[in-house]
Amino acid sequence: MKITVQANIAAPVEEVWRAWTTPSDIKQWNAASDDWHTTAAAVDLKVGGSFSSRMEAKDGTMGFDFNGTYTKIVPMQLIEFSMGDGRTVQVEFNRIVSGVAIVETFDAESSHSIEQQRQGWQAILDRFATYVENRLKGDA
Repeated sequence: MKITVQANIAAPVEEVWRAWTTPSDIKQWNAASDDWHTTAAAVDLKVGGSFSSRMEAKDGTMGFDFNGTYTKIVPMQLIEFSMGDGRTVQVEFNRIVSGVAIVETFDAESSHSIEQQRQGWQAILDRFATYVENRLKGDA
């Protein structure tokens, strides 16, 4: 089953793309809640290139690695990748009047409910949108 989440970001596509693909930026926004953070991120943004990030609870009780391989890249428009467990993800960067609509579609996994997965991925995407918009205002 596929799950889709979306966020509209009031920013130029170049800013949105850069924040999505730059490790130092990823470490700032890549968490579903304030009690988690990303401690490491790496990006080799090319077809066949890999990415990885380490997410950890801030209290140190748990963490996990998120990684995969890029399968398609259309600069400023599309990133597709295969995760380490074989599931696929498509991230569209659609230009809209107010900025960019990011549409992220991913294969569901079996250990969490569909709603939990949707909420978690949406929370991360919402944090991303807030991060980018705050950077443009000089707040990040």
